[in-house]
Amino acid sequence: MLLYILIAILMFGVLIFVHELGHFLTARLFHVKIYEFSIGMGPKLISKKSKKTDTSYSLRLLPIGGFVSMAGEDEESDDENSLRRKPVWQRIIITAAGSLFNLFLGILIMLIIVMSAQNLGSTTVHSFQENATSSESGLMAGDTIVAVDGHRAHISSDMSYYVIRYGTKPIDLTVIRDGEEIVLEDVVFPTQIDQGITFGRCDFYVVADNKTFGSVVKNTFYQSVMTVRMVYDSLYDLITGKYGLQQLSGPVGITGVITDAAQDAVEGHDSSQLFYLFVVLAINLGCMNLLPFPALDGGRIVFLIIEGIRRKPINPKVEGYIHAAGMVLLLLLMLIVTCKDIFTMVRPG
Repeated sequence: MLLYILIAILMFGVLIFVHELGHFLTARLFHVKIYEFSIGMGPKLISKKSKKTDTSYSLRLLPIGGFVSMAGEDEESDDENSLRRKPVWQRIIITAAGSLFNLFLGILIMLIIVMSAQNLGSTTVHSFQENATSSESGLMAGDTIVAVDGHRAHISSDMSYYVIRYGTKPIDLTVIRDGEEIVLEDVVFPTQIDQGITFGRCDFYVVADNKTFGSVVKNTFYQSVMTVRMVYDSLYDLITGKYGLQQLSGPVGITGVITDAAQDAVEGHDSSQLFYLFVVLAINLGCMNLLPFPALDGGRIVFLIIEGIRRKPINPKVEGYIHAAGMVLLLLLMLIVTCKDIFTMVRPG
């Protein structure tokens, strides 16, 4: 179990490192003075200062974040290489770079997953499971599904996702049959319940797609797009009340999921689920940090855009108070979710 927990910590560390590396490299690109590049928060474990750049590189105790401390980031500075002295467009790039690096990392790992897969699924129906309700509703073997409930299906993964999300009720499928595009109305799929949430379920198998350069690129792109959509769909469901606090996980809950996936990878010799979980975490971190919420990178970008439009910055103290309030709310949410995760882990049964 210690090994699996260390794997989880390593995954968090890689995500944090890549995120902060994005800020660091773009800040260096635009000649911003950097005081410290830190992985982790809290007390320093290791710290080394570069004599050439005067930048400290630190490893801190708590693996829950990191930071790149830059001149003029949260204070006024007369240094011509401070962040506040740089043009707005450069500051936007520096601010967004961490999240974009996480997204690029997720896409890279997705490419590795797709390349290592034995087969790539198509959207053409091969055969049906026993007592398949979709077959009874008019879907036939040989049909190529091109849209699910109005949502375009490019590969088997996004087709399955749309069935899982929207197939809790009868839905329309657009298929190509004998070279003709037709719409099958009110197709019924079986459902299943997980943690109190009802999901649709595909009850058929698809034809394998040939693995070529084009199909690998296509699957990598659309699976990455699907993962981004899944992140924002989950946020929408949380805001609208479809998901509650019980379905929300913090660092403790996510570590539990990673350790389970790591155990399966080590004992079952199948690492695909662990790698895909890493992709989801990387893309999730990138997407969530770009949300226009105070204290997040997206919130800071909003202030920079406003500054660019007004041609003068918002009062730094006002902006600081707003980001501080956002950070308090985020930390409070993290505390509540972490307590929930711990309670769930220690609760009998």
